[in-house]
Amino acid sequence: MSITVQQLATLDNMHLARRKRRRKLWLKVHLWLGLLFGAYLAVIGLTGSILVFHDEIDEWLAPELMTVAPPAEPSAYRPLAEIIAASTAAMPSDAQQAFAVYPRNAKAAFRLRYAVPITGGATEFWETAVDPYRAKFIGKRLRWTSGETFPETFVDFVFSLHYSLFLGDSGELIVSLIGVLSILSMLTGLIVWWPLTGKWRQALTIKLKASAERLTFDLHKTFGVYSAVVLLPVLFSGIYITEPKYVVPVVELFSPATYRYWFQSTPVESMPSLGMADAVAIADRLYPSGRTHFIYGATQPTSTFTVCKNDVEQIGSLIHRRCVVIDRYSGKILDVDDPTAGTAGEVLTHWQWPLHSGQAFGMAGRVLVCLSGLACVLLFGTGIVRWRHKKIANLSRRIYR
Repeated sequence: MSITVQQLATLDNMHLARRKRRRKLWLKVHLWLGLLFGAYLAVIGLTGSILVFHDEIDEWLAPELMTVAPPAEPSAYRPLAEIIAASTAAMPSDAQQAFAVYPRNAKAAFRLRYAVPITGGATEFWETAVDPYRAKFIGKRLRWTSGETFPETFVDFVFSLHYSLFLGDSGELIVSLIGVLSILSMLTGLIVWWPLTGKWRQALTIKLKASAERLTFDLHKTFGVYSAVVLLPVLFSGIYITEPKYVVPVVELFSPATYRYWFQSTPVESMPSLGMADAVAIADRLYPSGRTHFIYGATQPTSTFTVCKNDVEQIGSLIHRRCVVIDRYSGKILDVDDPTAGTAGEVLTHWQWPLHSGQAFGMAGRVLVCLSGLACVLLFGTGIVRWRHKKIANLSRRIYR
């Protein structure tokens, strides 16, 4: 029995009508996710855009502390042990070295952060700055105090808002859940955007000379589509960075993976702890090229040192960042973040911080991540305006019916 052209057209119309009904359902899901959580995503996106350039902003706000005058003649830094000693001499004897940041360029200071216990069981977190060319102490500042809602510096204020909405550990979980729901919102938005009639050019462009309502709609759907390419991996990496204890077990369902903060040092009574300079020397032996970026201090008896290096030259790797986890007593290397060696799950986790910060692709990557954060604000704003337009239109139809 043959099917006529008219019957085929009828079937196509029925399929199209069915897809449109499904799209209406996804539109409702997308709408409510945006209304309930869009404002939070806009805040997280805006603060993330600021944090892409947090080092530059910090140096601009506090140049007397964050920058140094390089010698007239090219000169190497003083030995790391001397730099750390100059910093430690300015802090109380019970201050613990928590974190160090190597200068990012010739004019940046070496920064070392300390956890200082105070009365009442609280902890103050201080940061010192040292001229790395002369091993000379420049100054120090209080960054935040445990138990306090708001940090002392602008960059820490933005960090706290971005990662926890000023709600502490519970806030980090909330931000992660917002990230999950934002991914769902973007996916439902892509379903709603998909051109059922094949009009791809219309779906991917903005009609500039259209009405305000149509322009708002075009801005929302077009920016949503293009920004999704960057936002989806950035959102996932943000969830991983904030709550790895939930993400890594899921990754391990498909491929073995590790997380460097889970490793611990094995205390040895007769063996003193190594220092930050020793940890850097161990990492340098493993990866002679590149430059040190972060040093995570060992503040507890079972804590480890983690040394992260940028610009490590290694054939076959798109990412040139390596992090080495070191036992604070034996100096044994416990783990490495090396995308050229490891399981698929480990490589996936090693990509997350470079993707989230944009560092994976240099300045171009940082700019893209910054723009994707600003897109969150635009998407929320245009989404709210579009929702208001539809409410007013529906109300007018009911009035004049």
